[in-house]
Amino acid sequence: MKKINYGKLLEAKLKELNEKGERPRLLLHACCAPCSSYVLEYLHKYFDITLLYYNPNISPETEYFTRAEELKRLAGAMNEAFSLNGQPIKVEIAPYDPAPYEAIAKGRETLAEGGARCMDCYRLRLEYAAKAAKDGGYDYFCTTLSISPHKNAAALNAIGGELSEKYGVPYLFSDFKKNGGYLRSCELSKEYGLYRQNYCGCQASARRAPGGEKATV
Repeated sequence: MKKINYGKLLEAKLKELNEKGERPRLLLHACCAPCSSYVLEYLHKYFDITLLYYNPNISPETEYFTRAEELKRLAGAMNEAFSLNGQPIKVEIAPYDPAPYEAIAKGRETLAEGGARCMDCYRLRLEYAAKAAKDGGYDYFCTTLSISPHKNAAALNAIGGELSEKYGVPYLFSDFKKNGGYLRSCELSKEYGLYRQNYCGCQASARRAPGGEKATV
């Protein structure tokens, strides 16, 4: 099977939007502020963006809201830094509810990172975003998750494509780690003084982290 370059697909889409003079509404699922930083810097010229923070995998509850507050702080700082042609970046924080993730993780806590549990976690978060995009009348939906070198961009895009067909909202195919995106997110994290967690969020990733407490995003 031919490998798809999702970074080039995104570049082509952005060029198309720019040539048409369109500025669509994008619902961007956000896992955290550091991963969102470069994605916002890259996409704000082309879309009116609403960040959707829905991550029921994150544990404990205090960690969930620490990341949520950092995301809101980043959006505020970037709204001040950017000269936007459209609407300012908005943020929607979903209520803390770990039950959906616990249901898909039960009995699979010891599976390796990147396996079936993680694939279902991708789908859980992306489906929530797809539903919200449809209900909110958005033109596209997407996720920041592909910026992490530890996340499977091909799987994320495949799931996004499936959900796009199911809910009737175009998925913005992308791989944000391309062209130095991940490194730029690290630079922006320093510039904005962001809290940069060192684990994905779930208990399984926490146990695999250095010291047995946290793991790398």
